[in-house]
Amino acid sequence: MHADWIAVDWGTSNLRAWAIQEGAAVAEAASDKGMGVLAPDAFEPALLEVIGPWLGAEPVRVVASGMVGARQGWQEAPYVTVPCAPTGARAVRPDVADPRLDVTILPGLAQDNPADVMRGEETQIAGYLAVDPGFDGIICLPGTHTKWVHVSAGEVVSFRTFMTGELFALLSTASVLRHSVGKGWDDKAFAEAVDDAMGKPEAIAARLFALRAEALLADLGEGTATARLSGLLIGAELAAARAYWLGQRIVLVGEDRQVSHYAKALASLGAVAESADATQATLAGLAAAHARLQEQS
Repeated sequence: MHADWIAVDWGTSNLRAWAIQEGAAVAEAASDKGMGVLAPDAFEPALLEVIGPWLGAEPVRVVASGMVGARQGWQEAPYVTVPCAPTGARAVRPDVADPRLDVTILPGLAQDNPADVMRGEETQIAGYLAVDPGFDGIICLPGTHTKWVHVSAGEVVSFRTFMTGELFALLSTASVLRHSVGKGWDDKAFAEAVDDAMGKPEAIAARLFALRAEALLADLGEGTATARLSGLLIGAELAAARAYWLGQRIVLVGEDRQVSHYAKALASLGAVAESADATQATLAGLAAAHARLQEQS
């Protein structure tokens, strides 16, 4: 099976690729060789390990987005400054040794004030706009570094990044709270914590330690503590991002569990959020970028 072209989502931790034939993904493959574990000369071999079976004698175009284009990646694809379309400019083509490869790396987006950057999320935004080109509102992409993105007239106008997912990981595995959180979940505790953080975001550091204290003094369950920790962090984020979501049309693009948490938190504040599948958005965004590259060829 030879692909017409190949779509690649290459992040810090993982590499995902799809073989595209006649506009549809007909095969998928992945590896744990993300940008974070590769030297510059190891990217091409890592890619070939995944997509080798899909290559024929002639060069196949590979369209890649994500951290593969970071300064520490295969080749840096300089950021494009907003306001701008989410994809379509300043892609780069790294040198390759294998004549079967024709690789293009898409750039990320940057914002000067306040300073902010994204790599990979812009492709999902482009994918959502390919389905709903008239969208005007906010696209939120929950994750390790959650993005709140204002989109209008087909362009990314502004965005803000929150390290909520990374803070949750650090606090739950590398802080004193690691002794209190664990398996399980409590929807009521999550909702109460969101409300608590929204009402008094300045008190979050004290609220966080209270999780440990209550575990010691009142045998707070691990599931309840985990839900409260998540709710406190997401609630503080929503308090800071109020200007983005209040009174706006909101679409959540991300992993199902994270999207569910954000949707419930927003609903408790009277904001209704739509959702879109992250993988489908990624593929649609890479397909839109591939179509533009074909037009420019």
